[in-house]
Amino acid sequence: MVDVNNKLPLTVIKRNGKKVDFDGSKIALAIKKGFDSILNDDDEDSNRLYTEKDINKIYQGVIKRIETNYSNQVRIKIEDIQDMIEAELQKQKYLDVFESFSQYRDRRAQSREMFFDDKKKHKFLKTLEGLGLKSANEDDTKRENANIDGDSAMGTMLQYGSTVSKEFAKAYLMKKKFADAHDAGDIHIHDMDFLAMGTTTCMQIELDRLFKKGFSTGHGHLRTPNGIGSYGSLAAIAIQSNQNDQHGGQSIPAFDYYMAPGILKTFKKQFKQHLYDMLDVYDLLSFISMERITREIDKLHSIEFNIELFEPIYKDSEQIKRIFVKSYEKALQKTNRETYQAMEAFIHNLNTMHSRAGAQVPFSSINLGTDISPEGRMVTRNFLEATMAGLGKGETPIFPVSIFKVKEGVNYNPGDPNYDLFKLACKTSAKRLFPNFSFLDAPFNLSFYKAGDYKTEVGYMGCRTRVMSDVTAPDNQTTGGRGNLSFTSINLPRIGIKHGICLNERDKADIKGFYEELGNMMDLVRDQLLERFEIQCSKHVYNFPFLLAQGVWTDGEKLKPNDRLRKILKHGSLTIGFIGLAETLKALIGKHHGESEEAQKLGLEIISFMRTRCDDYAKKYNLNFTLIATPAEGLSGRFVNIDKAIYGKIKGVTDRNYYTNSFHVPVYYNISINKKISIEAPYHNLTNGGHISYIELDGDTVQNIDAFESIIRLMKESGIGYGAINHPVDRDPVCGYVGVIGDVCPGCGRREFESVPLETVKSLQCDC
Repeated sequence: MVDVNNKLPLTVIKRNGKKVDFDGSKIALAIKKGFDSILNDDDEDSNRLYTEKDINKIYQGVIKRIETNYSNQVRIKIEDIQDMIEAELQKQKYLDVFESFSQYRDRRAQSREMFFDDKKKHKFLKTLEGLGLKSANEDDTKRENANIDGDSAMGTMLQYGSTVSKEFAKAYLMKKKFADAHDAGDIHIHDMDFLAMGTTTCMQIELDRLFKKGFSTGHGHLRTPNGIGSYGSLAAIAIQSNQNDQHGGQSIPAFDYYMAPGILKTFKKQFKQHLYDMLDVYDLLSFISMERITREIDKLHSIEFNIELFEPIYKDSEQIKRIFVKSYEKALQKTNRETYQAMEAFIHNLNTMHSRAGAQVPFSSINLGTDISPEGRMVTRNFLEATMAGLGKGETPIFPVSIFKVKEGVNYNPGDPNYDLFKLACKTSAKRLFPNFSFLDAPFNLSFYKAGDYKTEVGYMGCRTRVMSDVTAPDNQTTGGRGNLSFTSINLPRIGIKHGICLNERDKADIKGFYEELGNMMDLVRDQLLERFEIQCSKHVYNFPFLLAQGVWTDGEKLKPNDRLRKILKHGSLTIGFIGLAETLKALIGKHHGESEEAQKLGLEIISFMRTRCDDYAKKYNLNFTLIATPAEGLSGRFVNIDKAIYGKIKGVTDRNYYTNSFHVPVYYNISINKKISIEAPYHNLTNGGHISYIELDGDTVQNIDAFESIIRLMKESGIGYGAINHPVDRDPVCGYVGVIGDVCPGCGRREFESVPLETVKSLQCDC
């Protein structure tokens, strides 16, 4: 036991000025907490073992210091006692405890600074006031997440929580240098408001595992689905449920494969029912065994088969044979119709169902297009047709972000079994913006591909995130059942400004200094990601009742309640991002990679440097450090606003309201489609954590599907991993139709020159 009976004749002055009697037990408790912070470190290889004897040594040392230094005094400040604890920890070589204790003090000091001004007033309340009393048009904080309605009651409540949580994370959960780097705009720690919860970012959900035994959402168990309608419904519910356990998006890596069994189940039910009905109509049930028919239908492995398979049943009866043929045709038709309805409902659900306290629709994505089975093809075709039809008023659906996987021998060339679906995907995207396209033949994707094993097909998140390679399990590198843990982005243009020619401080860029600072910044982000990883690993299964308890994250269901999460979370990715390569190059040498081959060479060298660094981290820590071409368009505005305040307007660098997305050639720069794709393609190979290239088109792309398809083919042949084509989408103010509108609105027939009715104007202005 620690001896805390020391009763020194001192009055302790607390930070708020309050005076209390000296109590040695309070000092002992503070020291114990310092040791506990090390003992609770989630390091499975740690051999440290501290006892009460160690704690008592420090305590007695502190008491002696107080007795020596304050023998002639009656008051002592709490800060002075803490200083002596630190000094004694250093003196007795408990350096790890000293560091932990010191960092905790820094975080507490930072917290007080954040929440109070010099007069001890709650300056933090000013931020909350803006959230509560201002609209999203007046307060940028309320527009931070595009999926959240910041003006709704629940949206505002989430923003309150988000704002407080961020400050708590900076004050208590991270080293001061990380919080300072974020606030200064050197880095951006994405989804910092979820840091305390230990949530992971995103997930590639393997629906087949959930469907095999059914699953629970926490409010009741859902049985294994038995038809395509319930398959589609449960897929949407799975996405919604998992969104509540993560701070990022939800994706399905092989949607067509997962839905296909539901089609076969539906067909079997329809086939049995139609046979029964027709045999009953012709009064033939007494001549043929429905029990035998049921057994034979249950053995079917596909909706396509030779009807002669049932010849032993109908024997030489042409009438019964015709009934089998007709029933088969009707069952196929009904199954196809039910599949369309299921895909339509799936799309409608994901654009209307809420998650996270009802203030947000899930950010959802699906990958599809490579299942060549009749059932898989039926899924893909009907999903694309439902997407083409749009929502209730013809609106273009935002979710799910669909991604059509392009693969030679599967759907890319005439003669490929799914070539017709590739053509339909191009037609659908030309009208509805989606699907986007991923390319499995890109070398960095093809290296994982094994013919016949859809689990080895790389899946993307709609936002571009890619999780595939796994240094912790080299023999099991797949997309499904994994996701990104967290990512942080570096303000690349700022480093370029400091070491480039744009400030007219030098005639030639200081490339050596640039790489030195970039390396230091990457090391900083690495350490910050590792710190956040430790917080995530310290959580428990009960913190993530769907993600882990239902086994959405691979092997999550195998964990015991008190198991550490490291053994499964290690399969996720820790990702470093960057933004504004174009502005970085302009700052360094005066030209971006769209303007100069020299700039392109330097750009590839910079991103190669970052990728090599990430690969080195992965080897050293045996964790999946990856490099992502950051998707956050909102971040591009945050960085440039801070840099503009520091450096002023620099032509081509800070003279716009944004930094260019990741490695993209600036959208304002006039460049051919071929050239843009050829410049951006090599960066896809370097950014293994995620990437995308966009092509912007004017006009109605539906009028020239061949040209649209040629761009997709150019992307594929150039080595792009993930690409999309953007084109204009209009909205009619009367009927709400969203899509390309020419002279006449397809939704309501209103012509362009016709005025909007006054009643409609009023309804758009006010709902009361």
